[in-house]
Amino acid sequence: MDQKGFRRGSFQSATSDEDMLEIAGASMEFSMADDDPPLDREMGAGFSLYNGGGMNGTSTMMDFLEEPLPGVGTYEDFNTIDWVREKSRDRDRHREITNRSKESTWALLHSVSDAFSGWLLMLLIGLLAGSLAGLIDISAHWMTDLKEGVCLAGFWFNHEHCCWKSNTTFTDRDKCPEWKSWSQLILGHGEGAFAYILNYFMYVIWALMFSLLAVLLVKGFAPYACGSGIPEIKTILSGFIIRGYLGKWTLVIKTITLVLAVSSGLSLGKEGPLVHVACCCGNILCHLFTKYRKNEAKRREVLSAAAAAGVSVAFGAPIGGVLFSLEEVSYYFPLKTLWRSFFAALVAAFTLRSINPFGNSRLVLFYVEFHMPWHLLELVPFILLGIFGGLWGAFFIRSNIAWCRRRKTTRLGKYPVLEVIVVTAITAILAFPNEYTRMSTSELISELFNDCGILDSSKLCEYVNDFNSTKGDDLPDRAAGPGVYTAMWQLALALIMKIFITIFTFGMKVPSGLFIPSMAVGAIAGRLLGVAVEQLAFYHHDWAIFSGWCSPGADCITPGLYAMVGAAACLGGVTRMTVSLVVIMFELTGGLEYIVPLMAAAMTSKWVADAIGREGIYDAHIRLNGYPFLEAKEEFSHKTRAMDVMRPRKSDPPLTVITQDTMTVEDVETIVTSTTYSGYPVVVSRTSQRLVGFVLRRDLIISIENARKKQDGIVSTSIICFTDYCPPLPPSSPSVLKLRSILDLSPFTVTDETPMEIVVDIFRKLGLRQCLVTHNGKLLGIITKKDVLKHIAQMANQDPDSILFN
Repeated sequence: MDQKGFRRGSFQSATSDEDMLEIAGASMEFSMADDDPPLDREMGAGFSLYNGGGMNGTSTMMDFLEEPLPGVGTYEDFNTIDWVREKSRDRDRHREITNRSKESTWALLHSVSDAFSGWLLMLLIGLLAGSLAGLIDISAHWMTDLKEGVCLAGFWFNHEHCCWKSNTTFTDRDKCPEWKSWSQLILGHGEGAFAYILNYFMYVIWALMFSLLAVLLVKGFAPYACGSGIPEIKTILSGFIIRGYLGKWTLVIKTITLVLAVSSGLSLGKEGPLVHVACCCGNILCHLFTKYRKNEAKRREVLSAAAAAGVSVAFGAPIGGVLFSLEEVSYYFPLKTLWRSFFAALVAAFTLRSINPFGNSRLVLFYVEFHMPWHLLELVPFILLGIFGGLWGAFFIRSNIAWCRRRKTTRLGKYPVLEVIVVTAITAILAFPNEYTRMSTSELISELFNDCGILDSSKLCEYVNDFNSTKGDDLPDRAAGPGVYTAMWQLALALIMKIFITIFTFGMKVPSGLFIPSMAVGAIAGRLLGVAVEQLAFYHHDWAIFSGWCSPGADCITPGLYAMVGAAACLGGVTRMTVSLVVIMFELTGGLEYIVPLMAAAMTSKWVADAIGREGIYDAHIRLNGYPFLEAKEEFSHKTRAMDVMRPRKSDPPLTVITQDTMTVEDVETIVTSTTYSGYPVVVSRTSQRLVGFVLRRDLIISIENARKKQDGIVSTSIICFTDYCPPLPPSSPSVLKLRSILDLSPFTVTDETPMEIVVDIFRKLGLRQCLVTHNGKLLGIITKKDVLKHIAQMANQDPDSILFN
């Protein structure tokens, strides 16, 4: 984008290598609004401008400005941060505080408070994330039940809480007089065809109202509140700037619309968006502490810990949250961040436990405990579930990405409200007749995980009972009754519906998580397989595969365990998580002895899904949106060199450079307005091309703008000098503008013969924005992160123009 007239309003000027307006339109269908203005940044050694070469010919150098200029060292929207520069600044700041702490007691106290601020920030993030998660859980539970009826004892009670004080029997605990369905409330009775139709109608109407309100709030107030948020958070943690994505409006609207979207009955979950909510909390609270507010690299350490807190409250799994942040979302994860993530996850889980949103002293609705051990031969069905999970994951990723691409490239993307209404209507109409799709997905998973007991009244537990063979609390394997067979058919239909409807739901313009729908698909498949194996063992216990360990009257098979393993397999197939997934699942069950089945299923699903397609759902959405995310897990094995990737190419015009002491303000302004590059190499002269350093476009614009306003004698013909000592000028020359303090004197350079696998490694491990290419000390060209990503895409036979952002 050409920067005409950059002297006015230049703080918001774009600095990408491409037209950012066009990119923003391709990436987001809604208009964007920054939640937070660009933050001020400190320069390590202070920022100075100098006067020189006055009318009398003397070269008096005057310190123009001791304070750093607002905006210098900050980044434009949709640009990548310079990790090396940010870490260097933080080291300088820490070194300065340490040195000052020896001078006075006040400085020592400041040093202690600076060291403690990180832990205080983690405490605040944990408290806020846990509180918001509790609020979301309670609100979503109540509004989900509101679709079916209302509590007369108090409209704010959900169905379960409404019936707590009722005198009904245990088997009729869901039919207490205090809870009235809409047909009972309107018609006075709940039986008959007309009552069923009225309940059906009210269910669909409430679902449409909730989803319509959610999409209108997202579209009107916070476009970034839609979706899961994890692909964008992964990109932000890798160093990308998306202003407003973690802002206050996004937090407020995402919290409200997440409750509405979950309550509408759409095939989505709240666990992924809770990570986004927690990261918004972390980003907003960073503004309370200077060292995190003014350093983008330090802020990303906080966001990594916030992501761990988000998973901690989503699943009630603090350790799993830390591992999820490490394995799935974080790009830079030092040991210090590991400890702080652990502390934030602990505080968040403790806060949610104190709120007790489900009234069962558990952090999640589907916490279960299994009592019977598994047998080695059961690994075969567990591995089959892993294969199913891998196949489902690969199928879902391909189908969902194809649908999302169609949404972005056709007129469908222009009607997000209509799309949400249509999908909600189809989901509600199909869901109501089937009790397993009518209930919330979390309740469905809870029922599928459940190990049948004597008092269970669910259809899944309607076995033919022989109480003479009952020993203690453990029920033996029994013949399935008519209720179980009915439940199997209903679950099979629910499985088909969930598989297909989730493809169209994930990616709509409402908050939508993928963890719960994926787990539901796997849990249904697992429960179906578990009941099948259980009945096979009951009727054919004399077969060789059962005779050694499953005697008649014994409790051999636990269908709920199969559901749990299936849930892990499908979630692993979609996200490609392994270690964190297994830890999350065993934290959910409260038992360590099921780690091996979970590991077997998770690993099998990953192998099968990787054999079909290497990308998980989040990486696929990152690539679909064109974000500049350099995947650290992939190996670069091609034999190309830096000179094959650098710009300019042979057919391109020469590289745009700035000389160290011969160009005027007007010359530099002309370069800035006629190009759209993020920065410019500084050389000794155009003939020698010896490299001096690298200067960022944004810093140049701000510095020249401020010098024109505040420094006398700076005009268009003033020489800009990037060296300590400027060359002597004629007496009549205008003042010299000295900008050495904004020059990066140690930019990363490679030679033109450097293998690209080394260049890619440098970009990955150091988080570079750009790297200069030299030959015998002379500047040849430049390689940006975008060039590297385009080259990787080209080598993988993908479209290199899919990388949209700088």
